Amino acid sequence: MTTIVAGTAGWAVGNEQQPLTGPPPGTQAWRADHTLGVRLPEPASASPARVAAFFASLSKAQQHRLAARHPTVVGNLDGAPNALRYEANALSLKAERAREQGRETDPKLTLQDHERARSLVGRYEELLGPGRQILAFDPRGRGQVAEVFGNLGRAHHVSVVVPGSDMDLNTYDRSRDEYGTPAGMARSLHVAAGDRTAVVAWVGYTTPVGLGPDAATGRLAEAGAPRLARFVGGLNASGAPRPVVFCHSYGSVVCGLAAPQLKASDLIVLGSPGMRADSVADLRTTARVWAARDDSDWICDVPNVEAFGLGHGEDPTDPDFGARRIPAERAEGHTGYFAPGTDSLKAFADIAEGTEVTTTHHTPDNGTDGTDGTDGTESAAGAHHIGARS
Repeated sequence: MTTIVAGTAGWAVGNEQQPLTGPPPGTQAWRADHTLGVRLPEPASASPARVAAFFASLSKAQQHRLAARHPTVVGNLDGAPNALRYEANALSLKAERAREQGRETDPKLTLQDHERARSLVGRYEELLGPGRQILAFDPRGRGQVAEVFGNLGRAHHVSVVVPGSDMDLNTYDRSRDEYGTPAGMARSLHVAAGDRTAVVAWVGYTTPVGLGPDAATGRLAEAGAPRLARFVGGLNASGAPRPVVFCHSYGSVVCGLAAPQLKASDLIVLGSPGMRADSVADLRTTARVWAARDDSDWICDVPNVEAFGLGHGEDPTDPDFGARRIPAERAEGHTGYFAPGTDSLKAFADIAEGTEVTTTHHTPDNGTDGTDGTDGTESAAGAHHIGARS
């Protein structure tokens, strides 16, 4: 549905999206499967730790058998072994490719249907390319996906990139505006941080399209926040260290709502319209909170208010918010923070690696994070311990 709204950034036009919620496709068949002689974990409610324990109790042959029988569930089941999820999602992508290949020439369909089928066949072939590690894949709606850059099983450090508006299965790794896409951000961060760090591009929620009511309200973020928290919980349960979570634009609204349940070491927002919180303390997180915004970013023109459900609250780069400010003088525009050679990318890589970061503490006078509000250099190693003072 196309709507027009007088929102926090003025009159805007956008398409209202219906969020994708609930368990992954194929859940009904998964629930009915008793071939192992035990009840399989409930995809809708089993904790990632419970899922991880279940798979650890199986033989490798049993694990592969489940992935082959239920690829759409195993590929999206947070807490399942990462390599098994790659395997399952490759099977799901091949099945979807075959389905769309059949639709390409189906005489009962329209020419427009044929064209969309051809486009999807190409998209799935790209995702099946050599070396790609697809950690989540759901073709429903606009499509959702998560891709890993680096070796998640051996990484000493892990980061997750959460995108803002207009990102889905078809756009998350587009070549245009590369560093404005989650895949481009993740790839750039992985190169900058090195092989000891794995980075996940996560498009696991329904993002707004355009600058309409969805971008001005928290409705889609409210649906996405528990999905993000569960996904990160799955990384933790599968043996990965607590990740650094990077939240771009509307993604920072998702991260703000997820923060109390998000098992992250650091929470970094960039180009943020707000986090639906008045301060770091309001986020109720043990993670350290960082914020970046360059002066050429159009997000600067969005009023930081929240009234009648519109707007997302205080600017995280405001000194009174209490986040640690990341330099972004060499970033350009709303999507330039991860561009090679920028000061912001250098700081992001330092935080991702757990090394020292020179930053400005933006701390209110009440000292809610235990710092004195002065400039300084601090270590990102063991960030969750420092963050406990936030």
